Amino acid sequence: MKKPGSAIDPLWYKDAVIYELHVRTFQDSNADGIGDFPGLISRLDYLQDLGVTCLWLLPFYPSPLRDDGYDISNYTAVNPSYGTIEDFKLFLAAAHQRNMQVLIELVINHTSDQHPWFQKARHAPPGSPERDFYVWSPTDQIYKDAPIIFSDTEKSNWTWDETAKAFYWHRFFHHQPDLNFDNPAVLEEVLKAMRFWLDLGVDAFRLDAVPYLVERDGTACESLPETHHIIRTIRAAIDDGYTNRFILAEANQWPADVRPYFGNGDECNMAFHFPLMPRIYMALRQEDRLPITDIIAQTPPIPDSCQWGLFLRNHDELTLEMVSSDERDYMYFAYSADPRMRVNSGIRRRLAPLLDNNRQRIQLLNSLLLSFPGTPIVYYGDEIAMGDNIYLGDRNAVRTPMQWSSDRNAGFSTANPARLCFPVVMDPIFGYQAVNVEAELSDQSSLLHWTRNMIALRKLFRVFGRGSMEFLNPENRKVIAYIRHYDPTSRSKEDTAAHVRDLTSPGTEIVLCVANLSRFAQPVSLDLSEFAGMVPVEMLGYVPFPTITAAPYPLTLAPYSFFWLELQPAHQPRNSTEAYTSIPDEEPTLDQLTLDASTRPLNPL
Repeated sequence: MKKPGSAIDPLWYKDAVIYELHVRTFQDSNADGIGDFPGLISRLDYLQDLGVTCLWLLPFYPSPLRDDGYDISNYTAVNPSYGTIEDFKLFLAAAHQRNMQVLIELVINHTSDQHPWFQKARHAPPGSPERDFYVWSPTDQIYKDAPIIFSDTEKSNWTWDETAKAFYWHRFFHHQPDLNFDNPAVLEEVLKAMRFWLDLGVDAFRLDAVPYLVERDGTACESLPETHHIIRTIRAAIDDGYTNRFILAEANQWPADVRPYFGNGDECNMAFHFPLMPRIYMALRQEDRLPITDIIAQTPPIPDSCQWGLFLRNHDELTLEMVSSDERDYMYFAYSADPRMRVNSGIRRRLAPLLDNNRQRIQLLNSLLLSFPGTPIVYYGDEIAMGDNIYLGDRNAVRTPMQWSSDRNAGFSTANPARLCFPVVMDPIFGYQAVNVEAELSDQSSLLHWTRNMIALRKLFRVFGRGSMEFLNPENRKVIAYIRHYDPTSRSKEDTAAHVRDLTSPGTEIVLCVANLSRFAQPVSLDLSEFAGMVPVEMLGYVPFPTITAAPYPLTLAPYSFFWLELQPAHQPRNSTEAYTSIPDEEPTLDQLTLDASTRPLNPL
């Protein structure tokens, strides 16, 4: 019998709002300067109130921490600094009790060089089962077509091991040897570790660095057919033994190259849309929608059971691998004037510093994140406009402790400040005395309250997670406008495309999203003739706009502003209580979501 997950809907991940956090830097409960699971449990009510529905945890396994936990030395245990397996079980139960699912990392491309597997391999003779767990060679001249990912620090993908008297292969840091998936025993161990966490009740896995699992000479050693066979095997093992779980692919590639990771709905349920992220920033700085519309036009359809994962920022650098050299130079110029802000092929900055701490820009980009097709991912602290520390090495600039209050160590820990895993941000603009959860909770006009209200509003409409998207093309390119449409009776997103759209089907949701990418007010005229007779209702304040006719529909947008407009039949009741009576019983009410007039802004600004 299959073991059920905590979610009831098999496609729950389509409607999820994911919150990414690091146990290490979220909340310390025992004054050792390091976040832990008991501390995380103490903050779950905050996350529940924020409205997020899935928690993505960065690696919490035993590790030498030379790559912040991505160098794993034991796949089926918890780093003692963060707690015990029992603490993890308590966290899992507490999250599930609050109707939040849990997504954890499955880092299977490589291990730490301190992992017992590698220590056995380097001492074992060539050809032995132990040696065969990793990729070895007497020469460093094979696989030369594979690019070096961490070009800032690594000069080769091969490192000589004096004990083994051979070179070992690593696509990342030299202390992270790659596993050998040509050895069936490796995949068996991976499946064993995966089942360990699934049996505990984990809801999802993020497959780290999944394109690099297999190596073949004469290729770039990326996205090979054998890699997809491994993913299908992992997916089949999950589907055979468990229900309502999902796997998320980290494949930093062009959309057409990521498409195979969905397979025929039999590989990954979700994959990140990496190329979209830098183009959102590019469109904002250029005040032109073209970078966004162009990359989405290059995005192929995916199986209806699959989903894109969307984000503005995360724990890594703002990657610029999927842009041209000219675009990369432009992004460096626009967003990282100080060379210390750069690492590898990207920019190591948080959302608020990238946007010059401009509240309107932050809200604008979040409106795109929450309304584009896919599942949005919020990076911890971005909901309060946390800053970064570019003086910390590698990608740790964006991994500083969560800022809870203006108290000692930002409320993260009562330890001596010198003991903290990373120093808290202390600069005048983004320092914890100025930016913290406690202050923003007490300010009804804060970014935190705005973010909570936007997440709550998004969760009321399935169109955002499951609907189709059609760009409108107004003459003013500083304005981006698109129709989101969801028909619960259709079999696929393609069925809800414009040429077969049913505007009257029960449960149909139609939302018009319009955003001004410019720092100046902009006019726009939209061709909405297809929706003539319908009334656009601004969704934050529930304000009806003029009825749509066959004539071009005019709007004026303030700088960096946006509208979410639900298109309703003209006879639909205008009272918000009546208007939402069709919401299923299990959905929260507007009152529960604190979207009452006393606590929410009347417009997106």
